Amino acid sequence: VKQNKPIWRALASRSPDEALAALRRPAPFGSLLGDFMRDHVMLMRSRGYQYEAQAHWLLRFDRFLQGHPELAGEQLETMLTRWAAAKPTRNHAAECQKLERILTKARYRLDPNIPPRRFNPRPEREVARQHRRPHIFSPTDIRRMLDVARAYPSPHAPLRPLSLYTMILLAYCAGLRRGELAWLDLGDVDLQSGTITVRETKFYKTRILPQSDSVMAELRAYLDTRRRAGAPQDLQSGLFWHDHLDDRYTPIVISTMITKVMRRAGFKPLSGRTGPRVHDLRHSMVVNRILQWYRSGINPQDRLRFLSTYMGHRDINSTLVYITVTQELLQEASERFRAVGAPCLNMEALS
Repeated sequence: VKQNKPIWRALASRSPDEALAALRRPAPFGSLLGDFMRDHVMLMRSRGYQYEAQAHWLLRFDRFLQGHPELAGEQLETMLTRWAAAKPTRNHAAECQKLERILTKARYRLDPNIPPRRFNPRPEREVARQHRRPHIFSPTDIRRMLDVARAYPSPHAPLRPLSLYTMILLAYCAGLRRGELAWLDLGDVDLQSGTITVRETKFYKTRILPQSDSVMAELRAYLDTRRRAGAPQDLQSGLFWHDHLDDRYTPIVISTMITKVMRRAGFKPLSGRTGPRVHDLRHSMVVNRILQWYRSGINPQDRLRFLSTYMGHRDINSTLVYITVTQELLQEASERFRAVGAPCLNMEALS
């Protein structure tokens, strides 16, 4: 009903044809730069990039150009300046800067004689400054959330508390994204080999993740409860099955439920967006794994490439973004430097 209200208002207006025309979304890449931008998106995807966010930026710019035909014939810089002025927010300014960089590189690919440009880093820096620092959960924090998930009130969906428990367990222990949790199939869990298969996710990667005996024991218990709850047993059915809707949980629903657990556990306010996010479980997995390596006398640099593959990252640089320097991690790194590097600098005599 809510979706039809704009149409009803348009039909009841004095100029229904004009009002309905205003509601119609422009054709994708229908502007004077549409073919150029569409070809660039197709090229980047053919090279293996998902290019989802960038395509959305280009489509928004394309719709703006279609709504401003007077910009036809103007320089690209002028078009981008007008687009940046259309919404005076920091996020939009940063998006426009990224868009300008994309289009400049795309033009350079067609004409290498175009001189390179220096970009002002200020908009992106201001957005990055506002970006929330990941919350790193300790193993004790994770146990607290798991206990809250087990006791989650769900009278109409009895399987939900154990589903939530298992979701949080895999989000932390296996470092799974919320979308990866949602699209796990029953057949992706191999109890014999103790592995989970995550198929065709970000960067088009499929990876097989070995799990500890304790995690596999929890998965075995979940699968048994899931079977007794009447969930479908075909291997293509969703691992996390919604017993009320008879379907798998979506990424948005998974995110909403885990967020509620964080609120109940006291890690996040009862309302609002402040506080930890679901993705912080993945950050916590990386930081705590590195911390455990330090405490076991293992050099993390020797293991980072394996961790990068386990996390499904494109390269090690993506994994480095996840390393939030906590006080514990800083202390372990300092102790390692003292043991290995200090003698080389002859600092032991000064301590």
